[in-house]
Amino acid sequence: MQTDSTSRRDIGVFDSGVGGFTVLRELRRLLPTARLRYLADAAYAPYGSRSPEDIRARSLAITEHLVERGAGLIVIACNTATAHAIEALRERWPALPFVGTEPGIKPAVAASRNGRIGLLATPATASSARLRALIERHAHGREVVVQACPGIVEHIEAGDVDSTELRALVERHCTPLRAAGVDTALLGCTHYPLIEPLWQAALGADVRLLCIETAVARRAADLWTPAPGLPGLDVETSGDPAALRAWIARVLGWGELDVQAYRPRKEPA
Repeated sequence: MQTDSTSRRDIGVFDSGVGGFTVLRELRRLLPTARLRYLADAAYAPYGSRSPEDIRARSLAITEHLVERGAGLIVIACNTATAHAIEALRERWPALPFVGTEPGIKPAVAASRNGRIGLLATPATASSARLRALIERHAHGREVVVQACPGIVEHIEAGDVDSTELRALVERHCTPLRAAGVDTALLGCTHYPLIEPLWQAALGADVRLLCIETAVARRAADLWTPAPGLPGLDVETSGDPAALRAWIARVLGWGELDVQAYRPRKEPA
């Protein structure tokens, strides 16, 4: 049975895996009295290599689960899921507020001095119609170099945030942006800020890096309705709870969180 809308005051957050923790980190800072419910769909990560149909099916099932658990606001802490699923989610739950995560083309245009902007994204985001529409709407004639970055999310999901192999991959993906002479670069995946120093080193100190997680958290804070109840953080994963607990402790330094297994009543496609 779905929770009555008057009692749904928790904030549900989901991502294909650990990338959404960059948004969750900001939500915890801005809303210390909120109850946050985070779901990492690690068994199906990365979304960036999946079809739009698969991404929509996963997003619909996960949102239904979070709503049933008490979420009255959903934060899609994933650029890829936002690009391919947010319209379907809004159609399914028209009264439920959703906060998506999208590359900040508009602030990048404002920040760029030479009008050449780089965007580092997952393959699915890079090829999405929603991204093309964002660029058309906000670029205002500036050059936006979109670089798909296969392989990066897999390294981060595995807890590899500083290996020689990852550094070489980052270097390869940044080469076209350097060749284009960009002076501003967008990290178009919530996983990517977790290795921000590697991007900066590969692009050079003169290139300004922009992330989106703080703006996403602030938008959620604006929409959140406080209600009586205990603050807290509930974390679920469709993957291995022990592996996610270890990742959180090692990469984020949050200590031993209680991570539960996500078991939907009906497994999506």
